[in-house]
Amino acid sequence: MAFDPASLKYNDQGLIPAIAQDETGDVLMMAWMNAKAVERTLETGRVTYWSRSRASFWAKGETSGHTQALVDLRVDCDRDCLLLIVRQTGPACHTNRRSCFYSAVRDGEEVELMRPMDG
Repeated sequence: MAFDPASLKYNDQGLIPAIAQDETGDVLMMAWMNAKAVERTLETGRVTYWSRSRASFWAKGETSGHTQALVDLRVDCDRDCLLLIVRQTGPACHTNRRSCFYSAVRDGEEVELMRPMDG
């Protein structure tokens, strides 16, 4: 059965959340995709998101060089969220950390789990 990006359930803005997970299992980030970003990602093998703030496509790493190569695209049971298994080059977060999820709340305190990467 051929995959049709239109079969996904997008929100009122035409977007679907996409969670990027490194092939090692580390959760890296969450961003938004529209149907065209899903199509571009599948066509090129390079993860492309939709930037809400810039209202434009955003191929991960186009300016930073910290790219995401698509390994697998998975659709959740409700078809309203995507899991992108990726091969991450460099940090995934704009703060220069490997993951955007670098803080935890433990015993009521926020704790930094990872420092920015060098270089």
